[in-house]
Amino acid sequence: MASHRKPRTRVLTTSGSRTAAGLTTAALASVTLLSQSAQAAPKAPKPSIEEVKQKVDGLYRQAEVATQKYNAAKEHVDHQRATVNHLLDAAAKRAEKMNESRRELGTFASAQYRTGGMNPTAQLMLAKDPQDFFDRTHLMERLTGRQKQAVTDYQAQAAQAARQRAEAARSLDRLQDTKTSLQQSKESVQNKLAEARQLLSRLTAQEKARLAQLEREREAAAKRRAEEEARKQQERERQRQQDGGGSTGGQTGGQTGGQTGGDSTGGSQSTQAEKALAFARAQIGKPYVWGATGPSSYDCSGLTQAAWKAAGVDLPRTTWDQVKVGERVATKDLQPGDLVFFYDDISHVGMYIGNGKMIHAPHPGANVREESIYYMPIYGSVRPG
Repeated sequence: MASHRKPRTRVLTTSGSRTAAGLTTAALASVTLLSQSAQAAPKAPKPSIEEVKQKVDGLYRQAEVATQKYNAAKEHVDHQRATVNHLLDAAAKRAEKMNESRRELGTFASAQYRTGGMNPTAQLMLAKDPQDFFDRTHLMERLTGRQKQAVTDYQAQAAQAARQRAEAARSLDRLQDTKTSLQQSKESVQNKLAEARQLLSRLTAQEKARLAQLEREREAAAKRRAEEEARKQQERERQRQQDGGGSTGGQTGGQTGGQTGGDSTGGSQSTQAEKALAFARAQIGKPYVWGATGPSSYDCSGLTQAAWKAAGVDLPRTTWDQVKVGERVATKDLQPGDLVFFYDDISHVGMYIGNGKMIHAPHPGANVREESIYYMPIYGSVRPG
């Protein structure tokens, strides 16, 4: 009798299955080796506090450079916007003059229509009052001359209006390009500051304390140098007086923080400098904010610009332009009110107050304060006014 059982399924033992199993084993082995290699790979060493400080200082400086680019772009945007508005106003006035010329031409066209273009002899014969005809004919001759002038005026107004519209369009294009540059500078500042904040946020409390200690040591070293330079200047002044050279007036005051007298021009500059210094001192404690010009916050060049504006002197917006204004002075000849610029890229500025110190808006996270001018490498100095 035939069996009703299903045939037993035979286990595959082909060479293909053996190959697949071998590949699976090899893959697992590779994953294991890669995992072990990844675990064995050495981690990057954690930066020292000194390295973190150097990195953060570098980011702040890069942010200041980007801030000056932002300030320059914003100044250009404001100027170009004013130019565009002026051109648009001029174009509108020109259009009104065109309309006046067009209305005058319409008057002449109506006059010609009323005469019907008839022969003068026929008009005389049909006229009720011959004297009225002669008067009207004389008027039309005069109107013909005015008409020619009106056509000339209209053509000139139309051409000028077209030029102004084209110039306004070009200015609008430049304005848009500058706005793009403004946005790029803004993003650059924000990115640099965000990176600096991220670095600082990773520090432990102990590391932050060490960072603060390094900052105090740097400030103390700069203060000692300022005091030493002030002593040297006072000694040079005493030596000049002993040698019969007399007082140097304003220069002595610049180093000692005393009076800044001198000739009449120096006296006028001194008065302006005193007003600028009084304004700057009143801002001490207000926060640094990039792109700010007061009254509640400032960046470095915004502070110096506002201070000298209070003294009646208009300074440009950026450090790169402020350094070109006024008289260049050596560090040893600084007087209160002079502007001291820092770094080779001229990305920072402060106002000298005497005794080797200045008032400045330092960087994000800090307030307007007094500090030694030797805290940063000096580029040069100018005397506004």
